[in-house]
Amino acid sequence: MDIKGVADYLQIKEQTVYKLVQNKKLPAIKIGGSWKVKKDHIDQMFDQVLNEKINQLSL
Repeated sequence: MDIKGVADYLQIKEQTVYKLVQNKKLPAIKIGGSWKVKKDHIDQMFDQVLNEKINQLSL
C-alpha cells in the first residue's frame, strides 16, 4: 500500500503517515521512489495504539 492508501485507510493526512515512517513507528520500504507499507503492519500499529489507549483508561 502506498502512502496515500495508508492515509485514506487510517483517515489521516499523508504528512502524518510520512512522520510515522520517518519515526520508525510504521515499517515501510522505498521501492522505485515510493514508500510501500504492508497492510498487516498498519493493522498491528493500529492495534498497538488502541491497546495503549485502553490501558491508559484502565489506570
